[in-house]
Formats: sequence, structure tokens, C-alpha cells
Amino acid sequence: MKRITILGSTGSIGTTTLKIIKANRDKFKIIGLSTNQNVKLLREQINIFEPEEVYVSNETEANLLSKEYPNIKIYTGKNGLIKLCQNKKVDLIIQALSGIIGLEPTIECIKQKKKIALANKEVLVSAGKIIMELAKKNNVNVLPIDSEHSAIYQCLVGYSNSDVSKIILTGSGGAFLNYNDDFSKITIKQALKHPRWKMGSKITIDSATLMNKGFELIEAMNLFNIPPEKIEILIHPQSIIHSMVEFNDGIVIAQLAPTDMLFPIQYALFETIRNKNNFSRLNFNKIKTLTFQKPNYKKFPCLKLAINCALKNGLFPAILCMADELAVSAFLEGKIKFTDIYYLLLNAVKNFKNNKEKYNLNDVYAAMDWSKNYVNYLLTKYIG
Repeated sequence: MKRITILGSTGSIGTTTLKIIKANRDKFKIIGLSTNQNVKLLREQINIFEPEEVYVSNETEANLLSKEYPNIKIYTGKNGLIKLCQNKKVDLIIQALSGIIGLEPTIECIKQKKKIALANKEVLVSAGKIIMELAKKNNVNVLPIDSEHSAIYQCLVGYSNSDVSKIILTGSGGAFLNYNDDFSKITIKQALKHPRWKMGSKITIDSATLMNKGFELIEAMNLFNIPPEKIEILIHPQSIIHSMVEFNDGIVIAQLAPTDMLFPIQYALFETIRNKNNFSRLNFNKIKTLTFQKPNYKKFPCLKLAINCALKNGLFPAILCMADELAVSAFLEGKIKFTDIYYLLLNAVKNFKNNKEKYNLNDVYAAMDWSKNYVNYLLTKYIG
């Protein structure tokens, strides 16, 4: 029986993971769960899966849980998530946190030589090179949960990097693929309405700006040790082909599946074993068309900016990652317009002068601190 800890168990990836585990109770045992704020759902998960330890960010809620569940270790505070990663019983950690907060727990998981299934894209964007070098040093396999990166991973099974001509990263195009009105007037409600996927608010806004696809290019670059010049982005509105790999002989291998995160999560949970399930299946008789188009960088400048940061590499992805986290949060809080997201990101990237080709984790943290301070300064000027 595989023993699992889920970091971010109350988010969309976490709840979907638990759905699969519930259907396979003979194969999995939950050891740890964590939430940021959704303690109500966490209680429900505790009652169903009976973990040994949980993390909650709010200290008051943590104290209440300690009284309710005296036999469960309740963690909170700065090192709470780290403690979940240190449990020696755990075989696999599902890292489904949202944002930069996932960086330190991911590093701790790898140092503890835990197998890790990663859905937290900011980790691989901000410090992907460091993460993958550390994973290699500790002989830790990092399994991607993103549908696109899971697809690429599956396409590459049995092949080496030297066999690859290019990676073709597909994307739905987000909420505004066919939107031709004034982007500055886009509302929060409009931006949160994704045409294909049900996701958290941060990643949904990133999908609306196509920044998410830029982040995925940086992720793929680090995960698969492929230069950004060999990664092509294609808009594929039907979201049936989740990504493709073109090999040196011109053959293209693609991964197809319904638009459902159950598939890549199960692939990671079972560590590439193709477990039988009752998930929905593709019906090719009902698929009328599969279409593709190049991204429109004029409409979606955030994507172009992300590609430029990938080409520059160094600390620029970390700058972009932190700036985007703050800009999207400001938009969701109604403080800035949709188009201001790009304005904030562009200015952070343009004004960062301390890039390094060789860098360590302290350099990444310093770059993100600079980005945070600079974007907050711009927001103060803007809002004020």
C-alpha cells in the first residue's frame, strides 16, 4: 500500500487526487493533508481519510483542530509544511500548493528523498534548474501533474533528449481567444470563466492572459532539459491533444485524452502504471475537428514576455513569477485592470538589472524579494 501526503488537499488538484484515492482505498493510505484556509473541507477529508497529520495556516484553526482530533498531529506556522515533508512513512508527496509558498516544501521533499508528483508550476518557473539538479543529485523522480507536462512525459517514455526535434506545447487559448473588444474592460467574472478547465482562480487568470502557457514553456524547459528554442506553443481550442513531441525522424507522438485532470493525476499517483478506471473516454466519432493556430502575441503580450524571460533565463523567470503572483492578486481584488497585469510584469522585467547565468537558491529568493518590492511600489503608485 502506497502512503501519500497531499500538500494542498483542498484545492482542485488535491480534491481530484482524493477522489482517485477513495476509489482505490486498497492501494493508498493518506498520511498527511494540508490546507491554507478551507478548514471546513479539511475536516471532511480528515473524517473520510483519517490522516496521521495535517497542516493548516491559521493558528486559531490549528488549535481548534488539535482539540477536535487529539490523535492527529496538527501543524501550523512557517515550518508546518516542512514537517509534513519529513514523515519517514510517506512514499509519495503530491505537491499541489498554489504559488511561491510551494518552493521550500518541494526542496525539503527532495532532500528527504521523497518521490514527488508536482502540480505547483511556480516552483519550476522560479527555481526549476535548482529543483531538477537537486532531484538528480538525490535520485528523486519528479512526476509532472500538469496535463501538458504529463503528456510530454508520456510521449518521451523510451526516448532520450537527443531523439527530440521539438516539443509542441498545446493550449486552449483561454477565455479570450476569440475576444476582440477592449481588453482593459475585461471583468474578473469574465476572466474566471475558462472554456475547458475548472481550476483555481490564480491559474485561471494566468490562462486568460496566456501567461500560464508561458510558464508551462519554462516548466518544460526545466523538467525535460530542453532549450526554449525547441519548444513550440500551439493554440488547440478543443483541448484533446494535450501536447506532442516531434522526433528527429519527423515522427510526432501525441497524447490525447478527455479534458479532465483525473488522467494526469492518476498517471502520477500510480507512477506511470496504467491502472484501470471508469473515467470518461474519447469518442472519436463525435470529434469533428482538431484545429491549431499560432498564438497572437499582440493580443496576449504576457505570453511573449514569458518566452523572452525563458530565452534570457537566469533569474528572469523568478522575477516574472513573483510579479505575476502579485499582479494577478491585485486584479482579483479589483485594484487594477486586466491589462495592468502586463504593465506590472513588463516593468518588473525591464527594470531588473542583477541577472546571473550561474545562481543559487539565495539568488532566487533575493530576485523574488526585489520583484515583490518593486511591484508593490508600482501598485502603491497606481492605486494611490
